Amino acid sequence: MNNIIKLHDKFFNLFITDEKINQAIESLVHQVHEDIEDEIPVFVGILNGSFIFVADFIRKYPTNCEINFIRLASYEGTISSGTVNQIMGLTNDVTGKTVVILEDIIDTGNTLAKIYDIFKTLPVKQLKLATLFFKPDVFKKELPIDYIGLSIPDRFIVGYGLDYNELGRNLKDIYELKTENMKNIILFGHPGAGKGTQAELLKERYQLIHISTGDVFRFNIANNTDLGRIAKSFMDNGELVPDSVTIEMLKEEVNKYRTANGFIFDGFPRTISQADALEAFLAEKGEIINGMVALEVQEDILVQRILERGKTSGRPDDQSEEKIRIRFNEYENKTAVLKEYYQTKGKYYGINGVGTIDEITDRLKNVIDNL
Repeated sequence: MNNIIKLHDKFFNLFITDEKINQAIESLVHQVHEDIEDEIPVFVGILNGSFIFVADFIRKYPTNCEINFIRLASYEGTISSGTVNQIMGLTNDVTGKTVVILEDIIDTGNTLAKIYDIFKTLPVKQLKLATLFFKPDVFKKELPIDYIGLSIPDRFIVGYGLDYNELGRNLKDIYELKTENMKNIILFGHPGAGKGTQAELLKERYQLIHISTGDVFRFNIANNTDLGRIAKSFMDNGELVPDSVTIEMLKEEVNKYRTANGFIFDGFPRTISQADALEAFLAEKGEIINGMVALEVQEDILVQRILERGKTSGRPDDQSEEKIRIRFNEYENKTAVLKEYYQTKGKYYGINGVGTIDEITDRLKNVIDNL
């Protein structure tokens, strides 16, 4: 079962599982059979969407029945045209019989009104209507619906016979159109630029999840996870942890927060290959990086900041200007290439990182609010 799928140009989230659908059909079958008892009904499915629902319904129906279909159409893409046309009509003789319409979904009621128009001139004993899905928020007609499987919000759904431009009918679950995108930000800058401080403030303002690569590494190693053990084996040998391990750690961390509004990535990506992997991973979820926001500070100012921090941090590499500048050189050689990577995508935003914390936060907000 996939939680997110792509059909044509749109992404859809898992909404209703096949198990829940099956339970709703069993309930509908029970209700209809109790009402009709030993009579042989004519079940009429509305094509195209209801064909799977009809097949499952009649297989569960415990006594004899007749089956027929009519075809009506009103949807174009994800929008109802508001006009319903009868494309294919009945072939059964329904004189004196109980007819039960099996509809996959009722929303505005336009299709339902057309159904009642079709049958009002036919000599049926009684007409009943069962729908698997019902959208009460947009139902506009004063027409009876005898049996309802599941009431759902007004969302565009696909699967279980329902389509988006003819794709998705074969899905066993129901998916809803993904309409709200996350806000995903890469917070970028040299060591000492203040990323950690600003990330804490921004995550509160925008209700985002802050993912620090350093924190993720420490968690995996401290908790002796499979990825943590792999990473530690490289680190113990004085080797760089491969991008593939870092990326898998990040994916696991992101997947912990399936309902997040978005993420602040701090310390990731560090290489072009990591950036490519992050783009591909988010694309699978129908998401993107909205922007790389960089705190730009002159190197001499950063050196003084880190030396000052070194008085209390306890880190030896914060207490030596030579070691600090070596870190900067490594940053320029390996990480700063990402600036060009995101510039070519039109997603790089440089921010003056000198000033009070509040001043820098305001500059960041001005950019992020417009991403």
